[in-house]
Amino acid sequence: MENLSALIRLDYTLMIVGIGAALLGTVSGALGTYAVLRRQSLLGDAISHAALPGIAIAFLLTGSKAPLILVFGAAVAGWLGTLLIMSIVRLTRIKYDSVLAIVLSTFFGFGLVLHTLIQRTGNANQAGLDTFLFGQAATILESDVLTIGILGGVALIIMLIFWKELKLLVFDEGFAASIGFPIRTLDVLLTSLLVIAIVLGLQAVGAVLMSAMLVAPAVAARQWTNRLRLMVFLAACFGALAGVSGTIISSTASRIPTGPTIVLCATVIVGLSIAFAPNRGLVWGRIRHRRSRSDLKTAADGLLKQSQQRSE
Repeated sequence: MENLSALIRLDYTLMIVGIGAALLGTVSGALGTYAVLRRQSLLGDAISHAALPGIAIAFLLTGSKAPLILVFGAAVAGWLGTLLIMSIVRLTRIKYDSVLAIVLSTFFGFGLVLHTLIQRTGNANQAGLDTFLFGQAATILESDVLTIGILGGVALIIMLIFWKELKLLVFDEGFAASIGFPIRTLDVLLTSLLVIAIVLGLQAVGAVLMSAMLVAPAVAARQWTNRLRLMVFLAACFGALAGVSGTIISSTASRIPTGPTIVLCATVIVGLSIAFAPNRGLVWGRIRHRRSRSDLKTAADGLLKQSQQRSE
C-alpha cells in the first residue's frame, strides 16, 4: 500500500508539472511567433533577465513567495526594462543590439545583488527564490498551474482580439501607421504580452533559458508554413509538445532537471523542422536540388540529341 501511495503521488506530481509545462509552452510558443517575425528574438532574453530584480523587490516589500506577487514584480520589472530599451533606441543614436546588451546586463546584475542581500538577511522564507534564476519545474504546484493558465489565457485572448492590428504591426508597420493605427501603443501591447509569457515561465525554466522557450517553437513552426495563423498554431503545439516530452523524459531518470530538458526537447524539434520541413527543410531542399539537376541534365541531353539529328 505504501508503494502504491508513492506511485500515485508521483503520477499526480508528474501530471501537474506536465500540465504546467504544456500551458507554458503553448503561451510562449504562440506569443514568441511575433518576436521571431519582428526579429526581436533577443528581446525575450532581455525581458527574462530584467524580471529578476522585480522578483527580489516584490519579496523584500511583501515578504511573501506567493506566485501572483512574484509574477507581478517580475512583470513590472520586465516591462520597465523593455520600455527603457525602446526609449533609448528612439531618443538616442545607440543601436538596438547595444542597448539590449546594456539593459540586460544592468538589470540582471542588479537582480543578483538583491538576491545576495536577501540571502544575507537570514530570512528563512527566502529559500527557493534562486529557482527563478535557473528554473525548477519539478516544484510547480497547482496554484502555479492555475496562475499560468489564467494569465496565459488572458494574454492569448488579447492576442486574438488585436489579431489584425498585431498582424499589420509585424508585416507592414509603415502601412499600419498610414491608416491611423497607434503603432507605439500596439508595440507596447505586444511587448506587454511577451512580458507575461516570459515571467510565467521563470519558475519552470529560469531567467537564463526562458528566451529559448519563447523563440524555439516559433522558429520550428516557421519552417513549416508561411501563414501567420498556422504558424502561431504550430508554435503553440510545438511548445506544448516540448513541455510534455521534457517533463516525461526528466521523470524517467533521477537528477535530470526538468527545465533544461524541456529546452533541449524544443531544440530537437527545431532541428527536425530545419531538416525535414517540406518547404524549407534541408533534406527536401537537397532532394529538390537533385531532381532539378536530373531534369536539367535530361533536358540538356535531349537538346544535344536534337542538335545531332539536325546536323546529320
